[in-house]
Amino acid sequence: MRSAVSRLVRRSPAGGIGFAIVVAMILIAAIGPQFAPYPPDAPDYAHARQGPSASHLGGTDDFGRDIFSRVLYGARISMTVGFLGVVIGLIPGAVLGLTAGYYGRWFDELVMRVIDVLLAFPGILLAIAMVAVLGPGLSNIVIAIGFFGIPVYTRLVRGATLQAKEQVYVEAVRAQGAASRRILFRHILPNIVAPIIVISTLQIAAAILTESALSFLGLGAPPPTPEWGAILTNAKDDLATLPYMAVFPGAALVLTVLGFNLLGDGLRDLLDPRMKT
Repeated sequence: MRSAVSRLVRRSPAGGIGFAIVVAMILIAAIGPQFAPYPPDAPDYAHARQGPSASHLGGTDDFGRDIFSRVLYGARISMTVGFLGVVIGLIPGAVLGLTAGYYGRWFDELVMRVIDVLLAFPGILLAIAMVAVLGPGLSNIVIAIGFFGIPVYTRLVRGATLQAKEQVYVEAVRAQGAASRRILFRHILPNIVAPIIVISTLQIAAAILTESALSFLGLGAPPPTPEWGAILTNAKDDLATLPYMAVFPGAALVLTVLGFNLLGDGLRDLLDPRMKT
């Protein structure tokens, strides 16, 4: 692990910064709520709409809730939704891409035409439509994020499979009589995992951003769930007079998305042989 991180830092300093940010945000999501000075949904009307101070580092909102504590709790929600959304999209997308790329013919044509239709819609609009049908809530957001991630993985894995199945090692195991399932999951998949890791890192950032956008629009977790997008929604009407209410959740969202994007670019530089000099 340490050697891999060292190679990442040497190959891409920006990727190393992204790795540090991502690790920090994961730690905050894991243990941050234990260090929150206040419960995230406890109102304190006597101290409502107060600016940052020693007792409230991020100030308080309209209900007197501590913004810093809510941001700490919100990190766990955003990271969970990001990772689960990517997993839900990755598994069926990878299976479809592998089988379509390996078997080809009518199945490949059918899968790719469906994928083309899905890719014709912007991901955020597709997610909004799904959440509108399924109803607001974090679980439905996870499903929506996973669904619009399926085309991304299908196209990526299919392209990598088309290249990999023509390699000598695949021809060798096929000549030995190996079953197609074994060839796909024991030989092709391990050799195309690098681009999957890279795109997954970038997709986590997109998932977190989408989740916050949906919550900002009122399609996410119901109040008083301490979710970053919901916190920003509460702050939007007071940006001119009380900008501090949006600083902490906005900074947390920007920093997290930036960290995953930098890490994804760094992993691409590290794992893609075409990027090596």
